[in-house]
Amino acid sequence: MTYCVAMLLDTGLVFLSDSRTSAGVDQINTFRKTSVFQSPGERVLVLQGAGNLAITQAVGSVLREQIDSRDGRDTLMTCVNMFEAARLVGDALREVHRRDARSLKEFAVEFNASLILGGQIRGEPPRLFSIYAAGNFIEATPETTYFQVGESKYGKPIIDRVIRRSSSLKEATKCALVSMDSTIRSNLSVGLPLDLVIVRRDQLTVARHMSIDEDNEYFRGIRTRWSDALREAFTELPDPEWLGDRPLVSVPRSSDVKV
Repeated sequence: MTYCVAMLLDTGLVFLSDSRTSAGVDQINTFRKTSVFQSPGERVLVLQGAGNLAITQAVGSVLREQIDSRDGRDTLMTCVNMFEAARLVGDALREVHRRDARSLKEFAVEFNASLILGGQIRGEPPRLFSIYAAGNFIEATPETTYFQVGESKYGKPIIDRVIRRSSSLKEATKCALVSMDSTIRSNLSVGLPLDLVIVRRDQLTVARHMSIDEDNEYFRGIRTRWSDALREAFTELPDPEWLGDRPLVSVPRSSDVKV
């Protein structure tokens, strides 16, 4: 499984993904799930993928082949805006579906892929899209600060409570890392190393692209401090007064009840 999150802010975008696949007792594989397409000063696009790794990798290969072919068709490096870029990704996903879906079905394998595309092309503001397995997509709105794909439920609450469009890139990065830590702690199929990409508004290039592993001092620090802060906050919450001070009456187990 995978967890990817992308945040659209007034000041730019933050992308974070894990790199674990096929997690099991004796098999853990690592693959990057974030790809960057950029022409500094003209455009920068970031693509994240979750679901069947073979499918998401095939989509990336189709998009790169289009760029390398130079046959006059629009590609991620020539399309006029981010909407057209999302359409190209959706078309690539449909192409992979036409080629592989029937064969996968014969082996009882679901065609499962979810993608996030975000970035900025010169002449328009940063934009963010969530692309479904059918190739259709939705775009983030002023009320929608982020998209998630993959194992999203564990990391969602902290983002909902903290992040707004006006949040800084530093705040969003910190929140994304806490969200990822919550997911890693609750799901074995999500794990280090992480891919972090930061895009500043109107710079039209990647501001920071880094890999975060277990030796990263900052990530280790916030994992510990976040856990300690949660325990402290829980301890300070008042106990339910309606339970009173008397010991609770235990409920007998069914095995203890004699007929």
